[in-house]
Amino acid sequence: MVQLDSEPELEVGAPAPGFSLPGADGETHSLASFTDVDAVVVVFTCNHCPYAKAKVDTLNAIAADYDRVAVVGINPNDADEYPADSMARMQALVADGTIQYDAYLRDATQATARAYGATCTPDPFLLRTADTDDAAFRVAYHGRLDDALGPDEDPTRDGGDMRDAIDAVLAGDPVETAFLPSRGCSIKWTDGE
Repeated sequence: MVQLDSEPELEVGAPAPGFSLPGADGETHSLASFTDVDAVVVVFTCNHCPYAKAKVDTLNAIAADYDRVAVVGINPNDADEYPADSMARMQALVADGTIQYDAYLRDATQATARAYGATCTPDPFLLRTADTDDAAFRVAYHGRLDDALGPDEDPTRDGGDMRDAIDAVLAGDPVETAFLPSRGCSIKWTDGE
C-alpha cells in the first residue's frame, strides 16, 4: 500500500471530463446519465484500500441525504494485479448493500482517472450542472470528504467538507473551500506508475 495525497489537476470551473463506463448494475453510465440532478459527486475509489473502505458509509450517507445529488464511484484500479477490485467484486458489494451509491463504475482503461488527474483512492470531485451549453457539468470542488484522513480516524463532521461544498452548489453559490487534499492508497495503474 502506497499512501498518497490527492493533487489538484482540474481547475474549479473547468468542464468535467466525460466518460462512458460500465456499472456494477449492468448498465453503461456517462455524465449525461445524471443530468436530472444538480450536482454529481464523482469519487475515484476501490474495494480493497482501507482508506476507501473507511469512506463507504460516508458516501452512502451523502447519496441517501441529497435527492438532487448523485454519488458515482469509479474504480480505476488494475484488477489483474488486485483481484479484489474486479467488476465481480464490485457487483457483490452493490448486491449485498455495502455500496449504495447512485452508480459504481469500472474504469478498466483508467482513461477517466487520468482525465480527472486522480491519484489516490478515495479522490472525490464535486461537479455542478453547468449554466452554459458547452459542458453538462463543471468542477465545483476537488478535495477531501472530511477531516478524517486515516482509515481509523473519526471526522469532526462525517463528510463535512463535501457536504459544505454540496450545500453551496445547491444554493447556487460558489464553493469557498480551498483545495484540501484527500488521502488514500495510490491508484494501481496498469503500467505500474
